[in-house]
Amino acid sequence: MFSPSQDDVRRFFCQVMSRWQQAEPLDTLQTLAAQWVQAHPEFHRILSDEAWALRQTYPVEVGHTNPFLHLSMHLSISEQCSIDQPPGIRQAVAQLTSHKDSLHEAHHGVMECLGAMLWESQRSGRPPDGAAYLEAIQRLISHD
Repeated sequence: MFSPSQDDVRRFFCQVMSRWQQAEPLDTLQTLAAQWVQAHPEFHRILSDEAWALRQTYPVEVGHTNPFLHLSMHLSISEQCSIDQPPGIRQAVAQLTSHKDSLHEAHHGVMECLGAMLWESQRSGRPPDGAAYLEAIQRLISHD
C-alpha cells in the first residue's frame, strides 16, 4: 500500500503545477492531478512555491481550505470512479454530474460524503462504510 507523507503529497502537487506550467510531459497520475489543479486557480499561488507550501498549516478551526487535501480528494474520487470502488460509485458520480451539470461541482458534493464517511470510520473504529457513502451521494442527487 502506498502511504505518502504530508510533504510527499505537497511536493507532488507542487511538481505537477510546475510541470504543467512549463508544458513538461506528465505521467497518467500527474495528468489527472493537473486537470484538478487547472480547475482550482485559487490554489496556483500556493502550488507555485514548494518551500512555502511545505511550511503551511491548515488548522480546521481557521476555516481555510487545505488545497492539498482538497486536490487529493479529487484524485481519490477520480480513482474510485475509474475502478468503480465502492461498487456503484461510478454511476452515482455520473448521476450527480448530470444533475449538477458539472463534474467539478459533483466532486465537491461527493467530497462532503467522503469526508463524513471517513470521519465516522475514524470515530467508530470501524472500516469505512461504502454503502453509507453511496447512500449519502444518492441523497445529494434526490435533494438538490
